[in-house]
Amino acid sequence: MEGEVTRGTTNPSRLRRVDRWIGGTQQTVLRSAGRPLVVDLGYGASPVTTLELYRTIKKVVPDAEVIGLEIDPDRVAAANRYLEQQQELPGLSFARGGFELPVPRKPMLVRACNVLRQYPEERVWPAWTRLRDGLADGGVLIEGTCDELGRRAVWVTLPKQADGMITFSARLSSLDRPSDLAERLPKVLIHRNVPGEPVHQFLRDFDHAWACAAPRSVFGQRQRWLAAVAAIAEDWPVIRRPPYGGQARWRLGEVTLPWAALAPAG
Repeated sequence: MEGEVTRGTTNPSRLRRVDRWIGGTQQTVLRSAGRPLVVDLGYGASPVTTLELYRTIKKVVPDAEVIGLEIDPDRVAAANRYLEQQQELPGLSFARGGFELPVPRKPMLVRACNVLRQYPEERVWPAWTRLRDGLADGGVLIEGTCDELGRRAVWVTLPKQADGMITFSARLSSLDRPSDLAERLPKVLIHRNVPGEPVHQFLRDFDHAWACAAPRSVFGQRQRWLAAVAAIAEDWPVIRRPPYGGQARWRLGEVTLPWAALAPAG
């Protein structure tokens, strides 16, 4: 079994920002298969966030299946006991497994949040490759990190056969400046927030745009965020078009760029 047992900490609604992204931007992926399989990898000590993902997916594709995978057998047993007490959750199940994705068929989507953050950076790249190789054709891996209450999150969206994206998302009322999101960078970037790295320059520029947009805060944090995103989009390849960008996504406290724009310099 590939992987290690994580700390397992989780809370209800912790991954709501990622789930909103999945429900809003991955509909084409999910609907490209007749009965898509979705995997929640490393759901932790409680199955609550897997249940929330299940509900999000079912709104998009009612016939979809969701499997929560955990290496710790006690967590799997607890999740299955929980499932036995519930009613009318067709297509939801829990099993033991890691990066090898021991599921009945290749999934269209894998969500792996707050898992790889606990690994050394050199083990993240092979894990990305392993997980992407395990996807169905046209499938996507979503991997990232959020805080304990789900107020701030950064994740990468990695299609099996296309270029990836990176998304920054925040509850704007909790944000002092955009670089507050640096502590939630994915593992491959968390130690790269230093001079000379693209992610460091992007966050510096974003903070500057945020400071310049301060007068807009009299209309609320959302208006200030919108102004700051519009400003950095002049110098950085911020995705502007739906479903991944534009006003509708930006108003949610999101901004998305091509992964290549912020990938490690070397």
